[in-house]
Amino acid sequence: MLIAGFPAGAWGTNCYLVAPAAGEECVIIDPGHEAAPGVEETIARHRLKPVAVVLTHGHLDHVASVVPVCGAHDVPAWIHPEDRYMMSDPAKALGRSIGQQLLGDLTIGEPDDVKELSDGAVLDLAGLQFSVAHAPGHTGGSVTFRTPETAEVPSVLFSGDLLFAGSVGRTDLPGGSHAELLQSLARVCLPLEDSTVVLSGHGPQTTIGRERATNPFLQQVAQAPGAPAGTPRRGL
Repeated sequence: MLIAGFPAGAWGTNCYLVAPAAGEECVIIDPGHEAAPGVEETIARHRLKPVAVVLTHGHLDHVASVVPVCGAHDVPAWIHPEDRYMMSDPAKALGRSIGQQLLGDLTIGEPDDVKELSDGAVLDLAGLQFSVAHAPGHTGGSVTFRTPETAEVPSVLFSGDLLFAGSVGRTDLPGGSHAELLQSLARVCLPLEDSTVVLSGHGPQTTIGRERATNPFLQQVAQAPGAPAGTPRRGL
């Protein structure tokens, strides 16, 4: 499996292109702020053909390039219905005082073809399978995507802004809920194998085993309900 990722835009949001191998179809995950040039460069470098864009949630730093990327390749975008409104009204999702300052000249709106994600769905795209888990907390419609484990490669969890290396996503923006985020960590992340690779929306790669051993939020939900000792990562 080929996974090519790069941080894009003012918030360093990780955008990933996933394919069975170079020269084949691919899925684009979270083309956010100023991600379109990096997407096109990665497509050209690996000779890829996009078939879909999939979104871990609707915040501007993860969806800002959805319209131009989907339009350039005539592909659909997949998003959870609870976050769909954010593509057309990102300021509402960030709070007006923050959102209005960030919009600038961005192309706001939905691409021509939008499909909705549901908890437990399995997406068969580009010759790959992605298991969808609804993981609210950072936003109401946050999801994760997970590839199956094989004899050759471990499972990969695209965690969005649910779980980071050493931290978790913020919950102080509209639609966020700290209690729901903790519940999502317990339901979505704790049952996974330690070997599961975690590719998050911001920051470096990690594994479930590493986070189980060192992440104060994951440790807290593993032990008992309550407020964790760590500090949520700040981004969008």
